[in-house]
Formats: sequence, structure tokens, C-alpha cells
Amino acid sequence: MAYRYRCGECEFKTAWLTEFQGAQHQLYHYAQRHPGIPPGGQVEIGQESPSPSLDTGNGCLKVIGAVIVLLVLVALCRR
Repeated sequence: MAYRYRCGECEFKTAWLTEFQGAQHQLYHYAQRHPGIPPGGQVEIGQESPSPSLDTGNGCLKVIGAVIVLLVLVALCRR
């Protein structure tokens, strides 16, 4: 199952990804483009496989990316 997240504030949409990856991309987009606005929009669910180029690679990079997203969220919550 693949998911595509659409921004509620602009025309941004993620590629077809896993649910976790799509949510991460949406959170990062909101932190960068719409700081202070809670993430919103729509989620599309499709039968396509998630983008293979994003599912392969170094597992450490995924963990580092998740940590960065969490740090951005913590920084936004402290304002």
C-alpha cells in the first residue's frame, strides 16, 4: 500500500511512499514552508508500491532524518 500526502496550505504533494515516510515528508514540508501551522491536508491511499528509490539506501540516514524532523517539531513547540 502506498500513501501520498497533500498540503492543506499550498499545492505540495509527496511522492507515493510508505505511510511513515509520507508523514515525515509532510511534517518537514510544514516546518519549512508553513512554520507555526499544524500539518493538514489530505492523504491519498493507492495500490502502487512506494517509490523504490526512497525505500533503498542506508538505514542510518532514515534514522537521522527522523531525528531531525523530531528536533524541528520540538523547536516549533517551544515557541
